[in-house]
Amino acid sequence: MATINNFNKARNVQIDKYNFNYNDNSVNVNPSADPLSKLKARIAAGAIHDSAERCDAPKCHPETRVAVQNNLYRWIVEGDGELEQPKKIKWVTGPAGTGKTAVMGSLADRCAEDGLLGATFFFASWSASIGRRRKTAFVTTIAHQLAQRREDLKNAISAAMEKNPDVLEKNLHIQMEVLVLAPLREVVCQCEGPELRGAIIVDGLDECEAEQYHDTKSTVPRATPTRTNAQDQLEILQVLQAASLNPHFPFRILVASRPERVFREFFDPEINPPSFAQKLDLNVEHNADADITLFLEAQFDLIRRRYNFPLSWLPPGTIRTLVEYASGQFIYAATVIRLFDTGHREAPKALLEAILKMEATRKTSSNPLQQLDTLYMHILGSSPDPPLSVRWVHAIKLIKPRYTVASAFNINMLLQTDPESNEAEHLLGTLHSLIQIPPHSDQTSTKYGFYHKSLFDFLEDPGRCGKLYVEESERRVLIWDAFVRVCARGCDTQFSYPESFLKFLVFFPCLEVAHVGIAHSKVLHTPPSADWDFTVQCVQSLIFSKP
Repeated sequence: MATINNFNKARNVQIDKYNFNYNDNSVNVNPSADPLSKLKARIAAGAIHDSAERCDAPKCHPETRVAVQNNLYRWIVEGDGELEQPKKIKWVTGPAGTGKTAVMGSLADRCAEDGLLGATFFFASWSASIGRRRKTAFVTTIAHQLAQRREDLKNAISAAMEKNPDVLEKNLHIQMEVLVLAPLREVVCQCEGPELRGAIIVDGLDECEAEQYHDTKSTVPRATPTRTNAQDQLEILQVLQAASLNPHFPFRILVASRPERVFREFFDPEINPPSFAQKLDLNVEHNADADITLFLEAQFDLIRRRYNFPLSWLPPGTIRTLVEYASGQFIYAATVIRLFDTGHREAPKALLEAILKMEATRKTSSNPLQQLDTLYMHILGSSPDPPLSVRWVHAIKLIKPRYTVASAFNINMLLQTDPESNEAEHLLGTLHSLIQIPPHSDQTSTKYGFYHKSLFDFLEDPGRCGKLYVEESERRVLIWDAFVRVCARGCDTQFSYPESFLKFLVFFPCLEVAHVGIAHSKVLHTPPSADWDFTVQCVQSLIFSKP
């Protein structure tokens, strides 16, 4: 039976600040396990380019982004023709939706096929496992992949682990030296076997979230300020830079990110002139229009065949208009096509007509994201209750990364006002082009997924999403209301929840509700202390009293 003691037998609870740390992703490692097994237990397996978690990750459409990939592949193999002190780090940048992750994923596959892939790490903050959102497993994941590359390197990394048993608790700089650089020096200096070379690809580093450290034994807040995302991102950049400057480091490093300040400053040639290869800006140096045209032509031809439309089904100039709307943003073109691929309620020709009519807003703004915003607004507006559907989208984003048991079924059970209804399908049924939505009948561990982070860039900017904007506190109040409602319903002895949902609820009060702050339920019009008292009693009755 599950056990939770934080609020056991609590009465009249008043909570102002509360900190609870719980990790349901912990891995128990046998102390007698071999060194490489201990290392493997501390990696972020989902961050590797060919992981099961990334099975639906974007890849370049055939024959698109060819020039970009060839440019980067040539740099990996040949460099910039440096005669002395090769520049081993290259920054690939561009705004949201320009296809950075697709390019990096396709390039990783190509390098792997040619024996030129050292290691990869694909960060993701908004719809991924915890290891892909933090810096903690970055170096261990790189070291684990390098150990799979060659037997001599595997032995050297294993020996380093055995000689330094506490290295996994050290900072990234020490981990890089012990687990990567020292073994590489040993292997390179022995000059045995084929030459080590290739690429280490790091994608989405701007999505790395700050790793916070808390003293769980103390109730006194720490005086030291919490770290920011930018600080952890900078730490990883500095670790990579130190590695690249080591003469025995044989790999070239590609770092892909949005052009956030920490990256602009770090890769500024006036600050670090000798350290980096020339950056590649996908939004400037490679015109994506031809590739987007090729993608749309191929996809609309598939749609024509699917519905047995005549060759002339597209109005003249359709592709040209959509390419113009895209403004170099591959995500716009991909979202348009998903509208046709996900069984949208409008007929294909009517849907295309509606998309083409969005031109009016395009002419009123020079913002390259304006047409993407208009498309998002159109899709979200197709819901029977757009404001509530947006609140659900925010709630799914907040809950999903925190729990391994946060399946779509469990989230639906939590948020639905009527457990017998299919409210999720009612609200989200027209949003399949934005969200990966499991069937209502799926009561397994299948989770919701989001196709692209740009959706939340849109929803979290009131200047872009307008009336659909939801304040942070309101997003959490929706979850708090749902939790109170579930507990109240669960206290009814005539009502029972599925076992998987009860497991989902066990740690919910501590992990989620504690973040709500002073917000309290709209379901029960009572002060926060009474809400907590009522909820604690109900959740204990719900979870511990029933067999």
